[in-house]
Parts: sequence; C-alpha cells; structure tokens
Amino acid sequence: MVENLPALPPYRRIAAEIKRRIEGGELQPGDRIPSVREIVRDEGVSVATATRVASVLRADGYAETIPGIGTVARMPSKITTGPDRLQLQRTTGSGFRPGERVEIISAETVPATAEVADALEVEVGAQVIQRRRRYLDEEGVIALSTSWLPGGLVKAAPELANPGPLPKMTFGLIEDRTGRRAVKRRDEVSIESLPEDVASLLDQEPGTPVLSMANHYWDQHGQLTEYARDYMAPGRVLAADYDLE
Repeated sequence: MVENLPALPPYRRIAAEIKRRIEGGELQPGDRIPSVREIVRDEGVSVATATRVASVLRADGYAETIPGIGTVARMPSKITTGPDRLQLQRTTGSGFRPGERVEIISAETVPATAEVADALEVEVGAQVIQRRRRYLDEEGVIALSTSWLPGGLVKAAPELANPGPLPKMTFGLIEDRTGRRAVKRRDEVSIESLPEDVASLLDQEPGTPVLSMANHYWDQHGQLTEYARDYMAPGRVLAADYDLE
C-alpha cells in the first residue's frame, strides 16, 4: 500500500490509490477508472469529494476523458528516475511501469574515476561495480542509466558484476544479501553534454545537451550504497509529485 495515505485529504488518498493501481498494472491504459457513483459507494465520501478524484488524476496525467466513453486510465509520459523505481519496487514489487523494459548494456568491476571515487567516498582507481542499462518504452529510449556500487558488494551479490538480468533491482538485491536498506537519497539535476560513449546509446550526437540526474543513496548506517547518473533522452519530461496539503 502507499505509505501515509490516511494523512492525505480523502480525494488525494483515493487518487493516490488509483495511481498505484495504474502503475502496478491492475488498471491498464484505456480501462475505466472508478466513477463518481462508485467512489461515493465504496469510499463513503461525498459527491463533491468523489468528483475531485478524477480532476486530480487528469491533472497528474493518470486519466483522460474520452467523449462517449468516459474517464479512462493512462500512463503519464514522464521519465521514471532511479528514485521513482525504488518507490515502485517497494509499493508494487516491480521497478517498471507498464510498457517499460530494460536492456543491460554492461556490468563489470572497473577502476573508480575521480567523479565516482568522490561520490562513493573511495580512492581514485579503487575497484567498483559499474552497471549500465538502457530503459525503453513503446515510444523508444527513455534514459541511459549507469550505477556504481562499492566493489565489496560483489562478494555478497556476484550477479551485480554480471551482465545478465538481476533477480530484482539493485536496491532489493543489496538489501536481501546484506541487510543494507536504502533510506536516504540526494538528487542532483543538471544540463550535461552527452559523452561519446553515451550518445550512441541514446541515438544522439556527442555533445548534445540533455537533462541529467545524479543520485546518491545511503543505507540505514549512513554508508553510501550506490551512485548513479542518468542521461535522459530528448523530448522526455522529468516530473515529480508533491502533496502540499
């Protein structure tokens, strides 16, 4: 279930639950979302409250009204970032939205560059795990994502350094094997020029300015477990939802 739903206003709580069902694949794009009458009956709220639910879903890109059919579910065309995937993993058991897939480009141990060494708090040249993958959906490439993890994790989870698919996302695998749970993150968003080794994987020219996000993750002991950098494909929207009520 979505955390802290009881603290939300009723219409926000109901909308959040419907979003969860859409993201989890229970409601597919094109399926009717619960009607005002159904929400009033099932949730015990007023008609005014039930009416606001569809408005929230439409505003957030999770619903659209089609003449002659009604209000149906849809998936917003936005980038699913690492933090989004962590939340999806914990709420739905999968780090992917419906229609998304991943291609593992490489997985190996490499010497830490200055950027990676600074992020993971290790010496330059220390062996770290590097995983590179490309996320795609029905519209094409979403992003090229590279993660670096402390090299010591390969002992507990050797799969991290192999290019095959993991039994679950890195967050979940590390937690299962070591008990280290990601509890804190920092995101840094910037415009970066595409490096040559990334550009071809995004079907772009080297040097093309694109949106980039760097993520740092810490465990419950305050130790860094992962550093990641995503390069977003042009034309994608980076969106985040915040409840201010």
